[in-house]
Amino acid sequence: MTVDRTSLHTRSAYGGDGWRPRARAMRDELGSLWGVCGLQNEWGRLRTVLLHRPGDELAASADFNTVNMLAPLDLERAQAQHDAMARAYRDAGVVVHYAEPDHLPRPNQMFMADLFAMTPEGAILGRPASEVRAGEERIAARRLAELGVPIIRSVSGRGTFEGADLMWIDAQCAILGRGLRTNDEGVAQVAAVLRDMGATVIQVDMPFGSMHLMGMLRIVDRDLAIAWPLRLVHRAVEALQERGCRVVYLPDEREARENAAFNFVTLGPREILMAAGNPVTQAFYEAHGITCRTVEVDELAKAAGAIGCLSGIVQRDSV
Repeated sequence: MTVDRTSLHTRSAYGGDGWRPRARAMRDELGSLWGVCGLQNEWGRLRTVLLHRPGDELAASADFNTVNMLAPLDLERAQAQHDAMARAYRDAGVVVHYAEPDHLPRPNQMFMADLFAMTPEGAILGRPASEVRAGEERIAARRLAELGVPIIRSVSGRGTFEGADLMWIDAQCAILGRGLRTNDEGVAQVAAVLRDMGATVIQVDMPFGSMHLMGMLRIVDRDLAIAWPLRLVHRAVEALQERGCRVVYLPDEREARENAAFNFVTLGPREILMAAGNPVTQAFYEAHGITCRTVEVDELAKAAGAIGCLSGIVQRDSV
């Protein structure tokens, strides 16, 4: 068939009759054109997580300091605890997906929270700061793509960014931590994306010797956040308080330091999944009206992270 090229400008391909402009915003396409995903607060009902079940890569923990861990891990026990955590999520109504790498991954692959951060429009792919972890983000990216999650930014250049350094106070405001794992260039790239979405970005520096913003602050409801004493800076506390969120402080640093009492995931308003064996901290949470589900993670915690670090958040309810 011969194409009549005398009036191409009237054809739909050139904006003529039949052209249909893409009218919906990105966030409005989630759940239809794209997979169901998105996050704009830290306390909405948790719907979907992405995990990586640890495997033979944990053999590298025999030389634990070289791979950024605290002690050697027993693979069988670590896997059993990870499986129990996944069951606890399912029991709470959370859909659990797995990364499913097609090759032996890096030793820290199980810490999925570091590899991406979710926004109201999709995922920002991280770029881990440690050479030991370089490339883990590729596995996360592939699985997110398979799940239909749009990757709206991949941190690039010399930027480093780990997802545990970003927290949403509400749909209009996020706190972004700068420190060991997220550098100035990473902050600039992520902040630019969030501002393009219309969000206010509160940048905070973190103390030397801290790992992530997640290790300083957890938000459990619209009006309640929990912080580690003497770690969370004034700028972050003020931002929370200005938006109607009360900040309370851990009563027992020992349990947080030695048994991951603060490394929890919010399942919904004032409901959390936390490490078992922390009676003082659990009683403190419950005194603030928080329902606590518990699971043992002491073996997994030898790798320098626990439930919060292990869990890549893919979707929460928006309210």
